[in-house]
Amino acid sequence: MTRIAIIGGTGLDQFSVLQNLRTEKVVTPYGETSNVLNIGSLDGHEVIFLPRHGERHNIAPHNINYRANLWALKQQGVTHIVAVNVVGGITENMPPERIVFPHQIIDYTHSRQHTYSDENADSVMHIDFSQPYSESIRQCLQQVAAGQNIQAQSSAVYGATQGPRLETSAEISRMERDGCDIVGMTGMPEAALARELDIEYGCCALVVNWAAGKGDDELITMQLIEQHMQAGMASVRRLLTRALPALLKL
Repeated sequence: MTRIAIIGGTGLDQFSVLQNLRTEKVVTPYGETSNVLNIGSLDGHEVIFLPRHGERHNIAPHNINYRANLWALKQQGVTHIVAVNVVGGITENMPPERIVFPHQIIDYTHSRQHTYSDENADSVMHIDFSQPYSESIRQCLQQVAAGQNIQAQSSAVYGATQGPRLETSAEISRMERDGCDIVGMTGMPEAALARELDIEYGCCALVVNWAAGKGDDELITMQLIEQHMQAGMASVRRLLTRALPALLKL
């Protein structure tokens, strides 16, 4: 049976559409999760919401306990995850407030706990990561967005950087040469850990700024990011609310 979890990123610390909300703290072998799990119902089905940056949005991307978060969701029987990420736009079809469903990812992060195949594992796990995102989730989100007249990009290459600083213009130029369309800080190792746990994982990214050197503004300001985030996240919330019944049928 399908059980859905939503991992909320910056700008999505709560998901109020869920009813009969309760919280549950899960103990994992990998330490504490970013926050207690918020478990509610939609159309009679349980849905779990977890804000990856914590309740007060105080956990930086490189300090998120991705392993604990994914392990806790697996323990709760989650089979499908929709991860919400805010990103910067690199290529010309990725302007601010555009919703994007990436199909590929390039990992530029380092020093993160990125696998369950550590010194305590019984064996080393070599997962096939050729296609890092769930095609069924991506197609479902795309169809719902089209039905709701929400402008969305159906594919993109997500470049995952270490953070928490934003990138230099030269780094963005290199990423564009590498084939990246968007840039964010939380896409990895989350996607790979979900694959190790055999959880279907899809990404709903919201562009909140032009990446360094790509916009008309010389500097990227948090004020501008907040402005685009508030406007775009309203569409993300509407999309997820409409998509959940369809996702529960996967």
